[in-house]
Amino acid sequence: MSTRIRIKLNEKLYLRDPEETELGRYIINKSINMIDQLGFEQFTFKKLAIEIESTEASVYRYFENKHKLLAYIISWYWVWLDYKIAFKTNNIKSPKERLKIIIKVLSEAQLDDPTTDFDEAALHRIVVSESSKAYLTKEVDSANKDGLYREYKKLCKKIAEIVLEINPTYKFAHSLTSTVMEASHYHVFFAHHLPSLTDIKIKGNDYRELEEYLEHLVFSAIESQ
Repeated sequence: MSTRIRIKLNEKLYLRDPEETELGRYIINKSINMIDQLGFEQFTFKKLAIEIESTEASVYRYFENKHKLLAYIISWYWVWLDYKIAFKTNNIKSPKERLKIIIKVLSEAQLDDPTTDFDEAALHRIVVSESSKAYLTKEVDSANKDGLYREYKKLCKKIAEIVLEINPTYKFAHSLTSTVMEASHYHVFFAHHLPSLTDIKIKGNDYRELEEYLEHLVFSAIESQ
C-alpha cells in the first residue's frame, strides 16, 4: 500500500494547489515521468495534456507555466528529503550522529521507495539534470523574494545548524552544507556518465562510497578548525 504524505508548498508556485485534487496529483506524477524521460526543454503542457487525456487549459488552471511546475517539483523533492531526515533523526541527541544520518539520506536519495505513490528515483534524476533551470534565470531575484526556493534554503539552514552544534566556531556552515547537498547529486551523475570527474564508484544500489566521501568532506572540514 502506498503512503500519501501531505506536503504544503509556497502558494506562489501554483495557481491551484495540485495536492487538493486527484487531477492535480495526476498532473504532478505524469509531469515527473515526462520530464525525466523527455528532458525539460522537450516537455510541454500540450504533451502533458495528451498524456493525462485532458486539455492544456486544465493544466494551466494549476500552473502559470512549465517553469513554475518545475520549481514546484524541485521544491516537493526537498520537502520530501526534509521529511525523511526528520523521521530518521527523531530522538537522536548526538548532533554528530544526526549529521551522519543526514549524509546517508542524501547519499541514498536516488533510491525509489516502493511504499510511496511517486517515483523518488525519477525525482532525483530531475533534480540533478534540471534543477538549475529553476534558478539560473533572469528572474532569480524576484523568484527568491517570492520564496520559490524556500524549501531548499530551509533544509540547508537546518543542516548548517547541526554543523554548528558540532563546531560552533566553524565559519562556513552554510557553504559546506550547500556544497554537500549538490555533491550528493552530481557525483552520482559523474559516476554513471562522466567517471573521470569522480572517484566514486556506484554498483547497483550500493552508494556507500558516496556516503564515505561526503562524511570525509564534512567532518574533515568541521574538525579542521
